[in-house]
Amino acid sequence: MEKIRVIIADDDNFVRDGMRIILSVDEEFDVVGCASNGKEAVELAGKHETDIILMDIQMPVMDGIEATGIIVERNLGRVLMLTTFDDYDLIRRAIEKGAKGYLIKNHKPEVLKQMIKSIYFGIGVLDDSVLEKLSGKTANAYASGFCLEHFTAREIEIIEQVAEGLSNKEIASKLFISEGTVKNYISNILDKENLPHRTALAVYYLTGKK
Repeated sequence: MEKIRVIIADDDNFVRDGMRIILSVDEEFDVVGCASNGKEAVELAGKHETDIILMDIQMPVMDGIEATGIIVERNLGRVLMLTTFDDYDLIRRAIEKGAKGYLIKNHKPEVLKQMIKSIYFGIGVLDDSVLEKLSGKTANAYASGFCLEHFTAREIEIIEQVAEGLSNKEIASKLFISEGTVKNYISNILDKENLPHRTALAVYYLTGKK
């Protein structure tokens, strides 16, 4: 497989250099650049062919959420938010801007690498603590926001598994259907609700908000 080309955007030198070293020593990754703010991240993504941008949120000059919006709009790569913040509104704003995943900075290197690879292969990811934050956000108040009547029983089963963070392979195994069938279901669900990706679907299911 070709190396996954990564840009690291973080205003903390220690964090940025640490992630660069972690990824650089792994032959599966190629760190094409590092940025200390969102503006630099956008510029780097415009200059280098990039697969994944690891994006901090709170940075000077331009924050990570604004930078994510620009990168997604220009189709410069897929963004994984990597931050110490699990605030609900920040999560929602990042997803709305097109972030493919949201990971809190407290994981071992192997978890970070797996998250990057998941997004590279088209699977949106949410940190477990983020899922808990979303699902615990006054669930009863949001229950009516998700329109169950729009979906068949099987589609609801699929959506529930997506919201739990399962991959297509895991869903297929759990529901005793093929991966291709799962993929088709998810594509139809996203089209039906005009959602950009499975992470947005999980947020919609858990919060009732698109």
